[in-house]
Parts: sequence; C-alpha cells; structure tokens
Amino acid sequence: MARRCELTGKGVMSGNNVSHANNKTRRRFLPNLCNVTLMSDKLGRQFRLRISAHALRSVEHRGGLDAFLVKARDGELSTKARRIKRQLAKSMVAAS
Repeated sequence: MARRCELTGKGVMSGNNVSHANNKTRRRFLPNLCNVTLMSDKLGRQFRLRISAHALRSVEHRGGLDAFLVKARDGELSTKARRIKRQLAKSMVAAS
C-alpha cells in the first residue's frame, strides 16, 4: 500500500537529519495517514479511504466528501476517489 493520501496526493518527502556536529544523513518525512470512513450524502453510501489528517480537516471545512470531490482536481485524486467523483457527477446529472 502506497504512503499517499487518496484525496490530496500528499506523499513521502525526503530531507536530512542534521546533528549537533552538522553531520547530515538522509531521512524520510511520512504523511500522517488515517484510515477513515466518509459518508457521501448524495450517494447515500460510506467509503473507506486512507487520507492524511490535513485532508480530513479540509473535507470537514468544505462541508463533506461530496463538496470536497466537486472542487478537487483529478490529477491529485487516487483512482478510487476518481471513481467516487464520477459516480457523484452522474447522480447530480440524473437529479437535474
């Protein structure tokens, strides 16, 4: 399983550990990923996603999973999230 947020695309970054003697060794900065179940109001379903804590706050700020996916770019979404977005778009068109 990749260490990448399914909604924002945030992934592993690399950098240096710097000691007091200014020795530099490579290290990895891992994203704070959480397994969460988010509810889609329009689809009436729950979806299990692995997203970062930052993305979870963004979803809540925008007003839920549906509102977040409508505004999100497809390039940063995972294939699972893109599939949910497509289902959401179809249900909105059918409701109109």
